[in-house]
Amino acid sequence: MMSRPLQPITPGRLRFVLADQDDPLAQPLLTELAAEYAQRYGGTPQTHLTWLRVPSAELAAPDGGLVIGVLDGAPVTGGAFRRYDAHTAEFKRIWTGRAHRRRGYAAALLAELEAQTAARGYRRVYLVTGNRQPEAEALYHAAGYTRLDEPLPAWGPFRPIAFEKWLR
Repeated sequence: MMSRPLQPITPGRLRFVLADQDDPLAQPLLTELAAEYAQRYGGTPQTHLTWLRVPSAELAAPDGGLVIGVLDGAPVTGGAFRRYDAHTAEFKRIWTGRAHRRRGYAAALLAELEAQTAARGYRRVYLVTGNRQPEAEALYHAAGYTRLDEPLPAWGPFRPIAFEKWLR
């Protein structure tokens, strides 16, 4: 599937498109995310890039999707969702490129992901971030997510932190 616009193109304005993980728009974001994970948690970017890929069917409609925020033709933020259970979507790979941070794009992406999942009938969002991603924790708290106390298995330096949010 090639990317599909969700809003009209307006120069200088962030717009969202639906895509899949093999879309050329997704590649720069996934590559930079893998490099950042390697920096924060160790390992190589290639190892993380392999780990970031999920079966395409998990991110396919009607149960899932990949949303990319595009600014003047370039991808600047993105995230995915998939079915967690009958009423819950799990958000994955939420990311904003380094050159585009602190501009509200991640919050706009989160709102778009929530709108996409609510439109598909999900009532709850579940997500996991890592202990070395304080910016992500702050974003989720600011967006009304609740940190869960459920113990999740750690691997290496990665300590998972789960959040949830009930959609209206």
